[in-house]
Amino acid sequence: MDAPRPTGDRLALIYGFSLPEGADPVGGERVKVDAGSERAVEAIDAGEIVALPRHGFDRSVPAHLVDHHANVRAICELGCGRVLALGSVGSLRTDLEVGSFLCPDDFYAPETAPSFYDDPRGHSVPGFDLEWREAILEVWSARAEIELIDGGVYAHTLGPRFETPAEVRTLAQIADVVGMTLAAETVLSREAGIAYAAVCTVDNLANGIAEVPLTIEELRRGRDETAAAQAAALERVLPALAAARP
Repeated sequence: MDAPRPTGDRLALIYGFSLPEGADPVGGERVKVDAGSERAVEAIDAGEIVALPRHGFDRSVPAHLVDHHANVRAICELGCGRVLALGSVGSLRTDLEVGSFLCPDDFYAPETAPSFYDDPRGHSVPGFDLEWREAILEVWSARAEIELIDGGVYAHTLGPRFETPAEVRTLAQIADVVGMTLAAETVLSREAGIAYAAVCTVDNLANGIAEVPLTIEELRRGRDETAAAQAAALERVLPALAAARP
């Protein structure tokens, strides 16, 4: 099987829990795409922008069951050649506080190896698209009111559970934030010829970083705070990003 290819150069916004629950990030028509998965991929067609909730509009799909292959096929079919991905993350550093926004430039994901191929074509060189990433940083700096940290390593774990303190201590030696989705999307997007970069919101300190254990309630409080800031920033940056090219 070949990797899909984008049929256009529209901007795709792939998002998860880092936006307010129940609020669409853009206005448009909800569409469904049969992308070869058990359930159709749903998205919002807003003209220059397509918004795709990776966990579904009802947020019912946990991280380890997200069909990244289908999501990437869907954005290709919807004519998107660029992706701004949003990711909710935990901080692996005490100096990277809740409420921070970070644009990662690398990831660590030794257990995450998706591919559209079952032959040597899967021997790809993964990574964020550097030119598209620079375009996002430039637009964000010019238009958003909140700082976007340039650079950092995203550690990808499988989920759906959170990491133990021992796992966090190990990851903290090589990464800055930890999440459960972005590395898989990055690999598949590159195979498909899509320019992919991400903005991460720090919604909690990873388990064991703070003096007290992480709780789900703490995560939700942090997520609610950053979600509002994220939504406000997107109102400013999305129109310019839709017109930008790497």
